[in-house]
Amino acid sequence: MRRWHPGLRTSIVLSVIAITVAATGTMAYLSYQLQQSEIRNRFAAAAKANFDSDAQGVHQWLVNTAGGGSKVDSAGVYLKGRLALDWAIVNFNPATGPISRQEGAGYVAVAGVPVVLDAEQVDRARKQLETVVFNDVVQGSTQLIFVKQTEPDMLLVEFYSTAITDHELARVRLELSAASLLVILVGSGLGLLAARRIQRRVRVAAGAARQLGSGDLETRLPVQGQDEFADLAGEFNAMARRLGESIEELRRKDEQQRQFVADVAHDLRTPMAVLIAASDGLAGPDHDRSAELIASQSRRLSALVEDLLEMSRFDAGAAEFRPEPVDLQELCVDVVEMVAADIPVRLLGEGVLVGDPRRLHTIVRNLVSNALHHGAPPITITIDGADPSEVRVAVRDHGPGLPPELMPVVFDRFVRGDRSRRGEGSGLGLAIAYENAVLHGGRIDVASPGGAEFTLVVPRIPRGGRPPIDESPEPAHP
Repeated sequence: MRRWHPGLRTSIVLSVIAITVAATGTMAYLSYQLQQSEIRNRFAAAAKANFDSDAQGVHQWLVNTAGGGSKVDSAGVYLKGRLALDWAIVNFNPATGPISRQEGAGYVAVAGVPVVLDAEQVDRARKQLETVVFNDVVQGSTQLIFVKQTEPDMLLVEFYSTAITDHELARVRLELSAASLLVILVGSGLGLLAARRIQRRVRVAAGAARQLGSGDLETRLPVQGQDEFADLAGEFNAMARRLGESIEELRRKDEQQRQFVADVAHDLRTPMAVLIAASDGLAGPDHDRSAELIASQSRRLSALVEDLLEMSRFDAGAAEFRPEPVDLQELCVDVVEMVAADIPVRLLGEGVLVGDPRRLHTIVRNLVSNALHHGAPPITITIDGADPSEVRVAVRDHGPGLPPELMPVVFDRFVRGDRSRRGEGSGLGLAIAYENAVLHGGRIDVASPGGAEFTLVVPRIPRGGRPPIDESPEPAHP
């Protein structure tokens, strides 16, 4: 059998009704119990006060009318004057009048209402001077019965019907029931309105989710108030924004990959064509020239493959990073000696940091090579170590500089200026240099102040790293 699963609105309404019914019923029950106790206690207190007054009045009457007659009859004369009052007399003293006989589990009254009173309650009243109070059914209705001795072994009994009290309690029950029903109806109506409002906001969120799923990445939810729906809307908008950024990044990466394939194919076409032509030329008379072309193009292909492998390591997050103390001044001097150029290296402050010397060497060598091939002398290298948290290495030339359209994309892959397109470069050098800088937690800034200036900015300690422990042996003590 298929189970019934209510919708959100139905669930909220049913929950509100259930809570309202439970809360209202509990409050109505407790209120009725309190009022019932108060009404019955008030009725019992008034009846007892009236009974005590009658018992005292009977005693005074008997004292004032003392004679040879029956006290039972004399008390009856006094009580007959109390209209609308049911009373009886139970007597065990032969000197005051007729004796009550026992009938079953009770005693028969000798005057007043012809009833049989519970023997246990009568015996209690005979043994104590206080009034005995109990409930019993007399003449078909529930009565509050008071019993007390007015004379030795002569007991006065008065009956007070609880019909009025019961009627008042019935009215209280009716009023509480009506009030409870009204509260339940109002609560159910408010629950329905609340459920409709919540359902509307949920439908808006669901619609926004559908739009987002269909590809509308600009979908946003209005943030209203400070409740849970406002939090939901804020988180949804943040998710949509992050999703849009991720998809945009994926699109950019996809476009970059397409461009990458196209550029690789373009860069491979020329050396492959040269290799084919040179290999054909080996069969001719110009063997030396063909061998030279094959060697140069092979080296170019090898360098391109190495650069492509390095970029693939960066993309996969598998680039190896081995930090150790590095003196940037010594590193820059080594680069200058390697390229065999007359480039001064100036140091300002402290030039020692923690980094991967191979990768830092690659960055500086690439910047210096670009300055030599695409710039113009004089070329300078300035190491600024005045900041205790980072070091800057600026490589500047005084050539034509970078065109404005090339500045934002100079570190992209396979990006080359018009002049460099005629050279042997693959357009990956600056991209690799920048990835190496990012691997250190740094960056490369570029400017064109009358030439080109590339500035490597790296922290003294790599991101998430720490200075290496000096493991050199301590000097022995005598």
